[in-house]
Formats: sequence, structure tokens, C-alpha cells
Amino acid sequence: MLVAENISYKIGDKTLLENVSLSFEPGKLNLIIGPNGAGKSTLIKTLCNQIRPDTGHIFYANRDINKISITELARIRSVLSQNIELAFPLRVNEVVMMGRYPHFVNDPTEQDELACMESMQFFDVDYLSDRNYMTLSGGEKQRVHFARVISQIWYPITGNYRYLFLDEPLTFLDVRYQFNFMRKIVELLKNTDIVVVGVVHDLNLAAKFSDKIILLNDGKVIASGNKYEVLTKENVKTTYQLEPVIVEGKESLYLFFD
Repeated sequence: MLVAENISYKIGDKTLLENVSLSFEPGKLNLIIGPNGAGKSTLIKTLCNQIRPDTGHIFYANRDINKISITELARIRSVLSQNIELAFPLRVNEVVMMGRYPHFVNDPTEQDELACMESMQFFDVDYLSDRNYMTLSGGEKQRVHFARVISQIWYPITGNYRYLFLDEPLTFLDVRYQFNFMRKIVELLKNTDIVVVGVVHDLNLAAKFSDKIILLNDGKVIASGNKYEVLTKENVKTTYQLEPVIVEGKESLYLFFD
């Protein structure tokens, strides 16, 4: 379980998060949505300890994140940020191995090598293993970084959860790979010891794949719950300033905009 209690964060006079309290269950896909500037990336950064909130607390399985060492944190949580560019001409397998750095000192072990190989196979980039990362397309680079962040938390951790944070992971991907990636994450969550929190812009993808949706606007939680509770006509119209047409089925929900 991941819990945020009364999180607030400001830069100067600008409030980016205001009294945000949320919980995220393992084995569930938690997706954050909201317009530009809503505070989505800021929330992800506070949850994974890239920035510290001005007020409030974050707990990883009842442990205050501030009491977890940087070394231990790097072994249990992995983050895919929006910036995926690298300045060095590394091979793809070397980029993926970067995810294993917290787990060894000098040279990777056989277990580290196996984690990288299996994570590349999981995201269907193993055929790129020996390619120069700099020669890849934007979509290929994104998929390589999926393998990198998953390799970091590839193995279960005795007595602990694994945490995966995804800040706009669908950037650079065409529709086919967007759906493929979301299905891979759902498959990953068959491991019920993994907590996944991601940011997406596509409301229909959020509706299709999420177990829980968090709708943010102006740094505040507007709604939190399943797709039917969050993606209401009133919530969407108020937050996005658009009039949606919502089609609901027994297990599906689709939004259209005129």
C-alpha cells in the first residue's frame, strides 16, 4: 500500500498541490488524469521522493518515505520520467542494465543479466539489444526505457512491496503500442505485490485499463474512484471545459467530444 496524507507543495506563491490525500493499492492500476498544469507530474514526483512536499507525509507500507534510505528506495521503487533522452551512444542492453545499478556494486551478477534479458523480452525490445540507443526512433527509445524501469524491480522483495511510477509513459507511442503497453502493465499487475501509479492524458485509455482514476485540477483532487465515479459528465465538463458525450456499458465507458 502507498499512502499520501495531506500533501501540499508550493513554488513561490504558486500552489501546485493542496492537501492531497490518496491511497494506492498493490495489484491495481492507478491512473492520474487532469488538464495541463493540474499537478499530475508534481504528485508523481512527491510520491517517488524526487521532491519533498512542504506539508504532509508519504508512506510506503506504513513506513514514512523520509525514513527509507536512498539505497533501499532505489531497490524497491522505479520511476519513468518524462525526460528519457541520453547523451551517450550506449547499446540498448546497457541502457536497460542501468535499471539494475542499485542492485550491484561493481559488475552485474547473473541475476541482473537475467532481469534485463527478461524485461526486454517482456516489452518486445530484445531484438534491439545490441543496437546503438541513439539510432532508435522515439517510440523504440520509450519501449527500451520501459524495460529499464521494469528491470529495476523485476524480482519480488521479501517482506516488501515494489513501486512503479509512470509519468506520461505513452509519449512517442502510436496507438498500437499505447494499447500494448497498457496491456503489459495489466499483465505485470498479476504480481499483487506491485503498486503502479501513472499519469495519462487519454481519458478513454484511463477508462479502459484503470482500476482507480484520480482526477486532479489546480493541485486538488476533484474525484477519486472507479471510471464510473470519476468520469462523469459534470466532472469532465468542469475540469476540461468541454461537453462530453459519455456512453456507458456494463464494463465499459467511452467519452466523445463534439
